[in-house]
Amino acid sequence: MCAHVLVAEDDAMQAELVRRSLLAEGHTATVVHDGSAALDAVRRERPDLVVLDLMLPVVDGFGVCRVLRRGDDIPVLMLTARAAEEDVLLGLELGADDYMTKPYSPRELMARIRTVLRRSGRAAADRRDDPVARAAGLAVDPERHEVRCDGEPVECTPAEFQILLAMATEPERVFSRRQLLRCTRGLDRSSTERAIDVHIMNLRRKIEPDPRRPVRLLTVFGIGYKLSGGRA
Repeated sequence: MCAHVLVAEDDAMQAELVRRSLLAEGHTATVVHDGSAALDAVRRERPDLVVLDLMLPVVDGFGVCRVLRRGDDIPVLMLTARAAEEDVLLGLELGADDYMTKPYSPRELMARIRTVLRRSGRAAADRRDDPVARAAGLAVDPERHEVRCDGEPVECTPAEFQILLAMATEPERVFSRRQLLRCTRGLDRSSTERAIDVHIMNLRRKIEPDPRRPVRLLTVFGIGYKLSGGRA
């Protein structure tokens, strides 16, 4: 995939490392060093993704993310030295699509960027020989729009399918309601974050041996949901 990425990072050395890694992956990159410049660059260049440091001068990363989410769906990957749980939760609640803490592996960062771009549809995703996402006894086929659970077909609504596809692509990852809602954007514009709870409840009826004691679609209290890799 090839995308244009805005890097908002006040540390010049860190910014250059990210920029070079992006170029090596075939992306293009714009680098800015404060939050105000980041917002200007978003309006001017319309990037496919923003890699956003939290500790920016002028306007911090939380402020930038808050402004972006008032009327924009550009994916945001937060990259910061702040690893406290409350910072992670606030970043997700403000609409960040992913969150990495420093120090980080450039290879992992590029992998996370590929995943966010693929999920958002902002750039053309690479096609593997087998596009089916397999996890937790599920097989989610985006080309045939089919779901199988332990080999048996499962009928899903379009929104349920998109939720399962995102979660099966990254099993064990915790998704906030807002992140899952973005997966269904355009399918039901009247949906709210709480509508995700209803989708999860319906999915549990379809894929769990006992929906009252789920072993696949698990609740992570205070954050959202994850697809557990274990088989029922």
